[in-house]
Amino acid sequence: MPDAEDDQTYRVVLNDEEQYSIWPTERELPAGWRAEGAQGSRQQCLDHIERVWTDLRPLSVRRIQG
Repeated sequence: MPDAEDDQTYRVVLNDEEQYSIWPTERELPAGWRAEGAQGSRQQCLDHIERVWTDLRPLSVRRIQG
């Protein structure tokens, strides 16, 4: 259950396999991840990911399967 007191700002991040996650804006991104562009509350970021990440297969699998 999300923390009701969470007032951090998050950004949506993406890895080389085009898998999405969220990351606090004040923290440096981990290796292999890049900012996708969207940011906001935890829930806003998760809602954005739900809208845009329609094919959950990693990029390498999508390339093979077509």
